[in-house]
Amino acid sequence: MRYRRLQDEVGRTPRRAPGLKTGAAAAVLLLAVSLTAMALAASAPTVSSTSSAKLKEQIVVNAQGRTLYWLSPETTHHLLCKTSQCFKFWPPLTVGSASTKLTAGPGVHGTLGILHRNGFFQVTLRGEPLYSFAEDHAKGQVNGQGLRSFGGTWHAVTAAADPKPASSGW
Repeated sequence: MRYRRLQDEVGRTPRRAPGLKTGAAAAVLLLAVSLTAMALAASAPTVSSTSSAKLKEQIVVNAQGRTLYWLSPETTHHLLCKTSQCFKFWPPLTVGSASTKLTAGPGVHGTLGILHRNGFFQVTLRGEPLYSFAEDHAKGQVNGQGLRSFGGTWHAVTAAADPKPASSGW
Protein backbone atom coordinates (compact mmCIF):
# COMPACT_ATOMS: atom_id res chain seq x y z
CA MET A 1 0.00 0.00 0.00
CA ARG A 2 2.79 2.37 0.90
CA TYR A 3 4.54 1.58 -2.36
CA ARG A 4 1.38 2.27 -4.34
CA ARG A 5 0.88 5.71 -2.71
CA LEU A 6 4.47 6.65 -3.51
CA GLN A 7 4.04 5.44 -7.06
CA ASP A 8 0.87 7.50 -7.47
CA GLU A 9 2.67 10.61 -6.27
CA VAL A 10 5.69 10.03 -8.48
CA GLY A 11 3.55 9.25 -11.53
CA ARG A 12 1.52 12.44 -11.29
CA THR A 13 2.07 15.32 -13.67
CA PRO A 14 3.85 18.07 -11.76
CA ARG A 15 1.77 21.13 -11.10
CA ARG A 16 2.89 24.61 -12.09
CA ALA A 17 3.57 27.07 -9.38
CA PRO A 18 0.58 29.41 -9.01
CA GLY A 19 2.35 32.64 -10.04
CA LEU A 20 4.37 31.33 -12.98
CA LYS A 21 2.28 32.98 -15.71
CA THR A 22 2.31 36.26 -13.81
CA GLY A 23 6.08 36.01 -13.26
CA ALA A 24 6.72 35.35 -16.95
CA ALA A 25 4.56 38.31 -17.95
CA ALA A 26 6.42 40.52 -15.50
CA ALA A 27 9.77 39.37 -16.93
CA VAL A 28 8.63 40.16 -20.49
CA LEU A 29 7.37 43.58 -19.37
CA LEU A 30 10.66 44.30 -17.59
CA LEU A 31 12.61 43.34 -20.72
CA ALA A 32 10.44 45.62 -22.89
CA VAL A 33 10.89 48.55 -20.50
CA SER A 34 14.68 47.96 -20.39
CA LEU A 35 14.95 47.88 -24.18
CA THR A 36 12.89 51.06 -24.48
CA ALA A 37 15.09 52.81 -21.91
CA MET A 38 18.23 51.73 -23.77
CA ALA A 39 16.79 52.98 -27.08
CA LEU A 40 15.94 56.34 -25.53
CA ALA A 41 19.39 56.60 -23.95
CA ALA A 42 21.03 55.75 -27.26
CA SER A 43 19.07 58.47 -29.03
CA ALA A 44 19.84 61.13 -26.41
CA PRO A 45 22.72 63.46 -27.30
CA THR A 46 26.03 62.70 -25.61
CA VAL A 47 26.50 66.44 -25.07
CA SER A 48 24.13 69.38 -25.44
CA SER A 49 24.31 73.11 -24.96
CA THR A 50 22.68 75.51 -22.57
CA SER A 51 22.94 79.21 -21.88
CA SER A 52 25.13 80.26 -18.96
CA ALA A 53 23.95 83.51 -17.39
CA LYS A 54 27.20 83.78 -15.44
CA LEU A 55 29.43 83.43 -18.53
CA LYS A 56 26.91 85.06 -20.90
CA GLU A 57 27.34 82.38 -23.57
CA GLN A 58 26.30 78.89 -24.62
CA ILE A 59 28.18 76.12 -22.79
CA VAL A 60 28.40 72.37 -23.30
CA VAL A 61 26.65 70.11 -20.79
CA ASN A 62 26.33 66.36 -20.26
CA ALA A 63 23.08 64.37 -20.48
CA GLN A 64 22.17 65.45 -16.92
CA GLY A 65 22.66 69.14 -17.77
CA ARG A 66 25.92 69.48 -15.83
CA THR A 67 28.62 71.78 -17.22
CA LEU A 68 31.55 70.15 -18.99
CA TYR A 69 35.09 71.45 -18.63
CA TRP A 70 38.49 71.06 -20.27
CA LEU A 71 41.87 71.53 -18.65
CA SER A 72 44.24 73.91 -20.42
CA PRO A 73 46.91 72.97 -21.65
CA GLU A 74 45.81 69.29 -21.56
CA THR A 75 45.46 67.39 -24.86
CA THR A 76 44.79 63.77 -25.71
CA HIS A 77 48.56 63.31 -26.11
CA HIS A 78 49.51 65.25 -22.97
CA LEU A 79 47.15 64.28 -20.15
CA LEU A 80 47.37 66.24 -16.91
CA CYS A 81 44.32 64.93 -15.04
CA LYS A 82 45.27 61.28 -14.56
CA THR A 83 45.20 60.53 -10.85
CA SER A 84 42.35 59.30 -8.68
CA GLN A 85 42.62 62.59 -6.76
CA CYS A 86 41.99 64.57 -9.96
CA PHE A 87 39.12 62.27 -11.01
CA LYS A 88 37.55 62.77 -7.57
CA PHE A 89 37.10 66.50 -8.25
CA TRP A 90 36.92 66.33 -12.05
CA PRO A 91 35.08 63.13 -13.12
CA PRO A 92 35.71 62.37 -16.82
CA LEU A 93 32.75 62.17 -19.20
CA THR A 94 32.86 58.49 -20.16
CA VAL A 95 31.08 56.03 -22.43
CA GLY A 96 30.89 52.25 -22.26
CA SER A 97 32.96 51.36 -25.30
CA ALA A 98 35.04 52.72 -28.15
CA SER A 99 32.20 51.93 -30.56
CA THR A 100 29.64 54.11 -28.76
CA LYS A 101 27.85 56.45 -31.16
CA LEU A 102 28.44 60.01 -30.00
CA THR A 103 25.97 62.75 -30.82
CA ALA A 104 26.14 66.48 -30.23
CA GLY A 105 22.94 68.34 -29.48
CA PRO A 106 21.86 71.50 -31.31
CA GLY A 107 24.30 74.36 -31.03
CA VAL A 108 27.33 72.26 -30.11
CA HIS A 109 30.09 72.84 -32.66
CA GLY A 110 33.14 70.63 -33.12
CA THR A 111 33.95 66.98 -33.50
CA LEU A 112 33.25 64.51 -30.69
CA GLY A 113 35.73 61.70 -30.16
CA ILE A 114 36.64 58.92 -27.76
CA LEU A 115 39.94 58.71 -25.91
CA HIS A 116 40.91 55.26 -24.61
CA ARG A 117 42.43 55.75 -21.18
CA ASN A 118 43.51 53.18 -18.61
CA GLY A 119 40.38 51.07 -18.40
CA PHE A 120 37.77 53.58 -19.59
CA PHE A 121 36.71 55.58 -22.63
CA GLN A 122 36.57 59.37 -22.25
CA VAL A 123 34.60 61.68 -24.53
CA THR A 124 36.49 64.51 -26.22
CA LEU A 125 35.27 67.61 -28.03
CA ARG A 126 37.58 69.37 -30.49
CA GLY A 127 40.37 67.07 -29.28
CA GLU A 128 39.99 68.12 -25.63
CA PRO A 129 39.07 65.54 -22.93
CA LEU A 130 35.80 66.47 -21.18
CA TYR A 131 35.20 66.51 -17.42
CA SER A 132 32.48 67.62 -15.02
CA PHE A 133 33.19 69.33 -11.69
CA ALA A 134 32.24 67.72 -8.36
CA GLU A 135 31.26 71.11 -6.88
CA ASP A 136 28.64 71.83 -9.55
CA HIS A 137 25.46 70.64 -7.85
CA ALA A 138 22.82 71.98 -10.23
CA LYS A 139 22.28 72.18 -13.96
CA GLY A 140 24.32 74.87 -15.66
CA GLN A 141 26.47 75.82 -12.67
CA VAL A 142 30.03 76.85 -13.60
CA ASN A 143 31.79 76.72 -10.23
CA GLY A 144 34.88 75.19 -11.84
CA GLN A 145 35.42 78.05 -14.29
CA GLY A 146 38.93 79.49 -14.00
CA LEU A 147 40.14 77.18 -11.22
CA ARG A 148 43.84 76.33 -11.31
CA SER A 149 44.71 72.77 -10.31
CA PHE A 150 46.33 69.60 -11.59
CA GLY A 151 48.78 71.45 -13.79
CA GLY A 152 46.48 73.83 -15.59
CA THR A 153 43.37 76.00 -15.64
CA TRP A 154 39.84 74.60 -15.93
CA HIS A 155 37.42 76.17 -18.41
CA ALA A 156 33.75 75.58 -19.11
CA VAL A 157 33.54 74.26 -22.67
CA THR A 158 31.73 76.65 -24.97
CA ALA A 159 29.32 75.40 -27.59
CA ALA A 160 30.38 78.04 -30.13
CA ALA A 161 32.34 77.28 -33.28
CA ASP A 162 35.13 79.49 -31.90
CA PRO A 163 36.06 77.47 -28.79
CA LYS A 164 37.87 80.30 -26.98
CA PRO A 165 35.74 83.45 -27.06
CA ALA A 166 37.03 86.54 -25.23
CA SER A 167 33.93 86.78 -23.02
CA SER A 168 34.85 83.70 -20.99
CA GLY A 169 38.23 85.07 -19.99
CA TRP A 170 40.40 82.56 -21.86
